Amino acid sequence: MERRPNFLLINCDDMGYGDLGCYGSQINRSPHVDDLARHGVLFTDFYAASPVCSPSRGALMTGCYPNRIGFSSFHGKAVLMPGHDIGLNPAEATLPKLLKGAGYQTMLIGKWHCGDQPEFLPTRHGFDHYYGLPYSNDMGRQRRTWAPVEEVDKDFPPLPLLEDEEVVQEQPDQRGLIERYVGRGIRFMRGAKGRPFFLCLAPLQVHLPLYAPERFVAESENGDFGACVAAADWALGALVQELKRLGQFENTLIIFTSDNGSRGDHGASNGVLRGAKCSTWEGGQRVPCVMRWPGVTPEGVQCRAVASQIDFLPTFASLAGAAVPDDRMVDGRDMSALIKNGAGEGRGEFRYYAAETLEAIRIGEWKLHLYKDGAAVQALYHLPSDPGETTNLFSARPDVVSSMLPAVEAARADLGCAGSGVVGKNVREIGRVAHGKKLTAPYDPSNPYIIALYDKEEDF
Repeated sequence: MERRPNFLLINCDDMGYGDLGCYGSQINRSPHVDDLARHGVLFTDFYAASPVCSPSRGALMTGCYPNRIGFSSFHGKAVLMPGHDIGLNPAEATLPKLLKGAGYQTMLIGKWHCGDQPEFLPTRHGFDHYYGLPYSNDMGRQRRTWAPVEEVDKDFPPLPLLEDEEVVQEQPDQRGLIERYVGRGIRFMRGAKGRPFFLCLAPLQVHLPLYAPERFVAESENGDFGACVAAADWALGALVQELKRLGQFENTLIIFTSDNGSRGDHGASNGVLRGAKCSTWEGGQRVPCVMRWPGVTPEGVQCRAVASQIDFLPTFASLAGAAVPDDRMVDGRDMSALIKNGAGEGRGEFRYYAAETLEAIRIGEWKLHLYKDGAAVQALYHLPSDPGETTNLFSARPDVVSSMLPAVEAARADLGCAGSGVVGKNVREIGRVAHGKKLTAPYDPSNPYIIALYDKEEDF
């Protein structure tokens, strides 16, 4: 068997297609990601499984479309909220479980957002250790524009920082979390002592509110947003430096990507792509993804094959010598050949879901839109020549539309489509507990929080 690599996966929050230098940004600083691209493979057509975070992150962990694992919506919300009684089903076969079973050391640092009840935490899904925020960094005590703090406190108690399954701090200073995360990552890699490891770093950057160390704020040409891009980029550089110090750089597959597209405001950009986070336009789900495995990936190659984060599970399993479970449906496809060659056959099909509705489907070079904001639409775009989805070819190319309809019907039958009134036949249950409980108690004025109330007023 070929040598088994370590896996270093950096999964940013809301990093858009146009936010990095190697993807065209002229204003944000990302030297370490740009260097990764110069010496590795940059994917031009890489997709998050959802335009919002909980479904996207659950999909990455399971190699499945969110709807497959019951992660389409959450008590009417687009993402999981503090204290929800639902989360990633403990019966799911996850990426860290597969790697741990193959002898890997595993750790998640940063955002989880697949459920905050004990049964749903990262340590119950195959991670040996966890250190981070269990959900989004805006789900703590923060100034809001739409309600008094006392009202917001009812839904968002003090933000918890977890170590494994224990809250170790409430309302941490978000500006310094990236440094603490990197320190924990370095400690984990050193502790592996030559054994294969999987380290997933999921920084809060560049999700609102925008917090970054003062050094990056002072250097930024794009305000706090540029500072957050630079902070995430620095984290990559610091971890790569440690890999080199440990002699593990040449035996590590390094991936830098994002959980969904950017909001497109506060300095963020999706480049030429239409739409933003929360939408099934390309800007909502086509995200940056750069990979490097020294001596294995080709250098400075742009891979135009279609791939997705749901492909990580079968790919990592293949490279690690682990078996993908055959007792359930998995949507991911092994993309090892793309990593090793920088070219090849990617996904023939990609499905774009908004909650329970199939809004669009991509087959090869074509994308067919079916629904938007609850209403049926008829739109067809040729993505290689029109990534901005500006020229609707639905009427001009009925042959292409007709050729795609069987795949649409198959997708609806498989995973369902609320817009069409179809119930999917291959959807598994989300995890449930009898009663959900928030991880932190209500705000206590006598508690010596380091930051009692986050001062940014950026709304989510």
